[in-house]
Amino acid sequence: MTTSEILKELRIKNGLTQDEMAERFSVTRQDISRWENGEAMPDADTLKQISTACNISVSTLLGSSKRLYCQCCGMPLNDLNISREPDRSFNEEYCKLCYYNGTFTYKNMDDLIRFLTIHMSSKDFPPEQAKLYFSEAIPKLRHWQRKNSCSKPEE
Repeated sequence: MTTSEILKELRIKNGLTQDEMAERFSVTRQDISRWENGEAMPDADTLKQISTACNISVSTLLGSSKRLYCQCCGMPLNDLNISREPDRSFNEEYCKLCYYNGTFTYKNMDDLIRFLTIHMSSKDFPPEQAKLYFSEAIPKLRHWQRKNSCSKPEE
């Protein structure tokens, strides 16, 4: 779906007229009409407001076909499991299991790998295989690369 289609669907789903939606987001009815006709786009601040108010990520609002993954644990992200900031806006980098209300759940990679190994292993994915997989995959995610780059001594 395009952004214009998504915005129109959200407005209708929430039972709002263009005038009511315009008032809610401090824009004009003409702005809403242009957005829904694909003639214009909301600015970044308005997209964030719509995202928070309608409980939908900015990526979804923009019709992104790119698949997002938690940059801490690797879980595929969707609007139901994306984390939130303290102001209730989405943080589209992390799942809500790894990052909640401005705080990271896992203080170190070993704790996360231990948790994933216990909870993701199965008959077809034994703990030894799970631990090896997560030990190789997790360090490649941005959160852990950033954390590791901050702790390395400068040369």
